[in-house]
Amino acid sequence: MQNRMFPFLLFLCFLIINMENQVVFTQDNKFDVGQFYGMLQHHADTEDMALSYLAKEWPEREQWRILGRAKMQELLAFQPESVALEPDILDSTHKDGYTRFLVRYAVTPFRSTEAYLLIPDGLTEPAPAVIALHDHSAFYYYGKEKITETENRPQALVDIIEKMYEGRPFADEVARRGFVVLCPDVFYFGSQKLDVNQIPENFTDDFSGFQSEDINEYIAAYNSFCGSHENILARYIFASGITWPGILFYDDRRAVDYLLTRPEVDADRIGCMGLSLGGFRSAHLFGLDPRLKVGVVAGWMTTYPGQINNHLSHHTWMIYVPRQLTYLDLPDVASLNAPNPLLVINCRQDGLYTVNAMQTAAYKLEAIYQKMGEPEKFRAIMYDVPHMLNIKMQNDAIDWLIKWL
Repeated sequence: MQNRMFPFLLFLCFLIINMENQVVFTQDNKFDVGQFYGMLQHHADTEDMALSYLAKEWPEREQWRILGRAKMQELLAFQPESVALEPDILDSTHKDGYTRFLVRYAVTPFRSTEAYLLIPDGLTEPAPAVIALHDHSAFYYYGKEKITETENRPQALVDIIEKMYEGRPFADEVARRGFVVLCPDVFYFGSQKLDVNQIPENFTDDFSGFQSEDINEYIAAYNSFCGSHENILARYIFASGITWPGILFYDDRRAVDYLLTRPEVDADRIGCMGLSLGGFRSAHLFGLDPRLKVGVVAGWMTTYPGQINNHLSHHTWMIYVPRQLTYLDLPDVASLNAPNPLLVINCRQDGLYTVNAMQTAAYKLEAIYQKMGEPEKFRAIMYDVPHMLNIKMQNDAIDWLIKWL
């Protein structure tokens, strides 16, 4: 049955890919890039994605993985000098069902990060672990705090957790279900956020909220400033010969390095989970790091050709890998760890992607897992909600982690 179904799934996948970007041009058609849209869409549509598992028959599956991961590392262009983690525990707080540790470890010779490590109560042997990856949400002042319960939260933080997670940060619930959880701050957020005191004043003069004694007003001004300053920092990052996603994904792999130092962790049972930018990071951590055994990608699974039609203007600079589409689309990257279990969670009302682009990415992954003979290890769910990971969605994701880890 599987062999009979695969050609149909493959045909359906590419039929949708070819259909999703067809545009009827009328006088009313206007595009974010004006008259250059046709050229850009044509280039995106005609890239052959040569390292996709569906591009040809791959006699050696592991060789395909090696080639795909090596090409992505080349394109990400960020492999700094290795440095010892030098981990440190800064604080600990006992919570309902687990203990939360504030830890710090080195990422590169120039940066360290802080993370929350959640250890469930009553562990008697090494347990499965999950790396919980925080979102972007144009909220830079905090990182890990957006997905972890903390005390004395300012209203701005309460509001973003309500909007993105229906008021329940998901990492704590994962820990209460028996997983060791690590929630790291990534580059440009939380403990790694930009120090505005080291920015020339001509950049910050227009942000009056920086002088406010109200923490919520200050946070609003800080987030607004960092949003606008992404444009400038991105120029310097790319001009220096590296990429912003390369920095993020390196940070996330260092989180795996740290988890493996913990005696509470079963090294053969590590998964990752995140929403939005956290989902984007989760897709790449899962695909690029063979130490990950299960992945959950929420709110960030699309095709790149499907984004060219007016669906990039509201995205962060943190997602762009030049020339990637020549070799691998986003679902192809996530598939590099197939047939390890992968759950994709999409939101039908998510204005960041078209429904067709989200469905096409899911069909492609489904076809890859079908071709590998293990379709039960992939699942995609479309919830009729805006861009978020509500409690029902969190519970479905945790059930997936429990099933496969």
